[in-house]
Order: sequence, then C-alpha cells, then structure tokens
Amino acid sequence: MIDHEVMPESRVDGNGFSGMLRYRSILRRYPVISVMVLLSVLVSAIFAHWLAPYDPLLPVLSNRLMAPDSTFILGTDSMGRDVLSRLIYGSRTTGIVVSLSLLVGTGSGLILGLVAGYFGDVVDAVVSRLIDMFLAFPGLFFGLLFAATFGPSVLTLVAAMSIVLWAGTARIIRAETLATKNREYIDSAIVSGASRTRIIFRHLLPNVIPTFVVILSLTVGGVILGEAALSFLGAGVPLPSSSWGSMITEGQRFLERAWWIAIPPGMAITLTVLAVNLFGDWMRDYLDPKLRQI
Repeated sequence: MIDHEVMPESRVDGNGFSGMLRYRSILRRYPVISVMVLLSVLVSAIFAHWLAPYDPLLPVLSNRLMAPDSTFILGTDSMGRDVLSRLIYGSRTTGIVVSLSLLVGTGSGLILGLVAGYFGDVVDAVVSRLIDMFLAFPGLFFGLLFAATFGPSVLTLVAAMSIVLWAGTARIIRAETLATKNREYIDSAIVSGASRTRIIFRHLLPNVIPTFVVILSLTVGGVILGEAALSFLGAGVPLPSSSWGSMITEGQRFLERAWWIAIPPGMAITLTVLAVNLFGDWMRDYLDPKLRQI
C-alpha cells in the first residue's frame, strides 16, 4: 500500500505562490481583516472632521514638503497641507462617489434588468441593445467626455461611473430574471391575478437580491479604482478638494524628493480594493450553497 503524503500548500511551490493562495483562501473564509479595513475607511469618512488633525484645505507655505515627523505623521504636500488630514478627508470623497455611483448605477441596472427579463419581446430587445452599446465604451471615455463637457466634479464622476455600472448590472440581473420567471410560483402568482408590478417586486426581486448583493460587493473595488484613475487624469475631483486619486496626481511631480505625498493614498487604494474584493469573494461563497460546501 502506497502512503500518499499530503504536503503543505506552502511547500508545493518554491516561489511561495501556493502559500499566497492558501492565505488568500483563509482570508476569503474568515473576512475579519477585510471587514476591519473597510470599517476603518468608513469611520474615517464619517468622522473625518474629528479625526483629521489639521485643516486639509489650508495651505501653509512655511511647512511645504516637510518629511514625516512627530508633528506631521505623514508629512506635508507642496502647499504645506497635512497629508494625513487630506488622506482622511479623501476617504470621505471616495466614499461619496462610490455610494452615489452604486446607488444610481447598480440601482438602475437592477430595475432595467428585472423589467427586460420579465417582459421580454420588444422591451428586452431595446434594453439588451442599450446594454451592448454602453458596454462597448470604456468607463474612462465617459469620464473624460463628461469632464470636458461639464467640468471635473463629484457629479461628473458619479455620472460617468453610473453609466458604466448600470449596463453590467442589468445584463446579469436580466439573465437571472429569465431563469426565474418560468418557475411554478411565478405561474401561480399570474393565475391568482397578481399584477405585473407585484410579480416583479414581490416574487422576482427577492430571488435576484443575493446576486445583486454579490454584484455590489465585487463592483466597489472597480468604482474606487475608476474614481482614482479619473482623478489622476484630471477628470475627477478638482483641487484643492482631497481625494485619493487627486493626491496621487499631485504627488507624482514630487515622487523623487517627497514620496510621502503619493505613497499613502496609493496604499489606501490598494488595501481598500483588496479588502473589498476579498469580502466580495466571501459574500459570493456564502450566498451560493454550492460554493459554500467546497
């Protein structure tokens, strides 16, 4: 009888890749660290007025480009503003953009996906062609187009991100609705005389909510990166208002002699997106009974 020894995952691959996958799997099963990171960002956004040690918009030229020390923990930027304070207030700006984009974009996609999937025929054809048309254009295109037309602002960011989000959400919800609307309890509701509105919101909506929750959790990271990219390109939140993307834009000019301007917001974006993606993976596994058993 051959004894098959199961080697630890961290020893399978000499470069440590299997060990990294192992720890990622642990983080997906027990999302405590991800939740702590996201709660930290949320608390910073809500209580920024009390947590920020200095005014993030007040320039003090005598403190220009000061390295991190006991007074300024993360140093100061090219205008003498405290980087830590701007980082804290930047989480609020990012949170507002993400929240509004998800509310408008994925909310619209949820409704349109339900309507297209349930009614079918002409309604489904029109919505499906709109989805194909909007998915054909990258999100950065809409951001730059809106910024050139209306000027860079939070509303410009929200509009650009919402246009991109609704199409992807509607396509997934439409497919879920098509798979659900022919079930027996839907037929029973139709026979009992339930209105179309009641069927959509009382019977179909609860069945697509788990899928919608997963879409939300997996979309947040993309919205954060989109906001940062558009702000970096000058199509996002205008200076002197603080956002993580605009802080990186400002810091790139001084990266060699003042690395502390761009590195902290870059790390904040990386940690937040990683936490959101891991939490989204956990939500997907938790809400899907098949994946939960693996």
